[in-house]
Amino acid sequence: MTLQEALFNYLLRLGDNALIQGHRLSEWCSKAPVLEEDLALTNMALDQIGAAQAFLKYAGAIENKGRSEDDLAYKRAERQFFNNLMTELPIGDFSFTIAKQLLLSSFEFFLFRGLSQSKDQTIANIAAKTLKEVHYHLAHSRDWCFRLGKGTEVSHEKLQNSVNALWMYTDELFEMGEADEVLMEAGIVFSLKEIKPKWLELVSGILDDANIALPNVDYMQTGSRKGIHTEHLGHLLSEMQFLQRAYPDASW
Repeated sequence: MTLQEALFNYLLRLGDNALIQGHRLSEWCSKAPVLEEDLALTNMALDQIGAAQAFLKYAGAIENKGRSEDDLAYKRAERQFFNNLMTELPIGDFSFTIAKQLLLSSFEFFLFRGLSQSKDQTIANIAAKTLKEVHYHLAHSRDWCFRLGKGTEVSHEKLQNSVNALWMYTDELFEMGEADEVLMEAGIVFSLKEIKPKWLELVSGILDDANIALPNVDYMQTGSRKGIHTEHLGHLLSEMQFLQRAYPDASW
């Protein structure tokens, strides 16, 4: 794998994670429990989509085949996406979204803090900007975990069940492949294994404060690095890409 191919692959992964999670968060628009959360989740969705636009635009430039960020978002099939499986899961109830956001934001906090020191200046700049937004995403999910975990018996049970259901997808966040190895040699990225203990310590502390137990899970889901996904991504893409599929290359 060449450096160009590795960088393109890695940028797609970053862009796809942000794009799919942004789409999922956008599904809360007008449906959140209270107006303040409607605004908060929608703004977080916009943050994610902004990051997706930046990473996919850079990916198109690296590929150098004339594809824009819109082409990469709306003209790829399911097996050509590389987002982590957790991001594509349906939003579920409010506690499920909060638990998922906690796990992802905690990971992104360490990921983008590391990437902000990348030798690739474009990645470093995007990561630094994204990190500022991740600080809020993490604080938001942490505070809600505390409220739900120490709230009513029902809210505690819902949050615990959500964490239990999501935990099997967490190991995939730290998976590395050939692209990672190539980029590490060039000083563009770092080993995800370095941040896993820090991530676990942060998440464990937050969940412990919320009276939520860490799940004991033997089996972990994987597949996204090879373009293998849950059944949910295809349905998501059919909705997200409908206009482009119905009216190819439409202009306004």
